[in-house]
Amino acid sequence: MKRTIIRIDEELCNGCEACVQGCHEGALQMIDGKARMVSELFCDGLGACIGDCPVGAISLEEREAEPYDEIATLQRIIPKGERTIIAHLKHLKDHGETDYLKQAVTFLRANNININFAEVHNHGGAGCASKPAAKPQGAGCPGSQEVSFANQKPAANFRMASVVSKPAENTSQLRQWPVQLHLLNPEAQYFRNADVVLAADCVPFSFPDFHNRYLAGKILAIACPKLDTNKESYIEKIKAMILLSNINTITVVKMEVPCCGGLLRLAQQAVIESGKRIPIKVATISIRGEVLGEEWI
Repeated sequence: MKRTIIRIDEELCNGCEACVQGCHEGALQMIDGKARMVSELFCDGLGACIGDCPVGAISLEEREAEPYDEIATLQRIIPKGERTIIAHLKHLKDHGETDYLKQAVTFLRANNININFAEVHNHGGAGCASKPAAKPQGAGCPGSQEVSFANQKPAANFRMASVVSKPAENTSQLRQWPVQLHLLNPEAQYFRNADVVLAADCVPFSFPDFHNRYLAGKILAIACPKLDTNKESYIEKIKAMILLSNINTITVVKMEVPCCGGLLRLAQQAVIESGKRIPIKVATISIRGEVLGEEWI
């Protein structure tokens, strides 16, 4: 399966071991003076080691890799002691990986492994997710760091309150970042059991009510079926959302121009390859910003 995982540039690596010490999961080891990935199974793809590398030798890439296994990772971590276990749990919490965190806590309690859970619970997210955005060149793009807005209050609107509980037109309904399909991790927490909007890049510019009509309460992925490269990876990502994140529905919002039909075909192919029956809704927008049609297929 394809997933996000770290890549090490051995020419840049100076053997300082900072990334190995920062990888509590044990996916990295020093071998022949260089940091090496020793197990894809233990790499969660969240990139904590990127901020530890002083020379920018580590980046994130999407490629074929073993699926991450939280229980196997935890079994590897437990012998290292309570401090390492707590550091791992904080790492999961920092990145909003609540499902993995629940798996870990359930496993620890079921096996009578006592740690100071209060320290994790009271942790304010001061781990790798809140490190300064500036990183050495080549160490990954801060703009692709995963952020979920689902539990945050919407920004102040400065409009008179209405008796009708309808979002104001200028209130963003975006629930996560990033949004470009190439940058999205299909196993991110915000995809779990979500309704997904797959929108053509041009749609929000043409249709002024895109946020309220199509995006509210959903997770967004944008793509251009004509200009984007490596569209095979799009099929793999959508398929992973279906199989690994158990998404509920896909709403494809495309433009009326013929090339935009490729976006619907990508979603349909992913559903076919997944072997699951995922409802797809398609909406077509005119170049003048009108809804030409909506239907479930």
